[in-house]
Amino acid sequence: MKLALALAALTLSLPALAQTQAPAQPQAPVRTQTATPQQAYPAAQGRSPGGDIGSGSGDIGKGAAGGAGQVAKGTGKGAVDLVTLHPINAAGNVGKGAAVGGKDVGVGAVKGTGKITKGVGRGIKHVF
Repeated sequence: MKLALALAALTLSLPALAQTQAPAQPQAPVRTQTATPQQAYPAAQGRSPGGDIGSGSGDIGKGAAGGAGQVAKGTGKGAVDLVTLHPINAAGNVGKGAAVGGKDVGVGAVKGTGKITKGVGRGIKHVF
């Protein structure tokens, strides 16, 4: 038994010993540069009109997905309460899920529509 453990330890340690180390690379001298205002990065540009429209569409999708998730969560909790014979809590959870889901859908729709409107307005401005 001890011989088997010793052989296993030796077998597992041999690959570690077989690895060769690369010779040390000489370090190159480090150059330091002083930053001047001309070398600074240019200011980030704002979002394009197409980017605003795309972002608005994403917000509408996020709101719809979040609302659907809240409705499902409330429905699931209501089903559990109904099965465990708590009908009042079940109705409350389903109602709460629907209300919070509706809020999420509404917020996403308003934010998304605002961004889309802004993008369309900026796009039309570029044409004229």
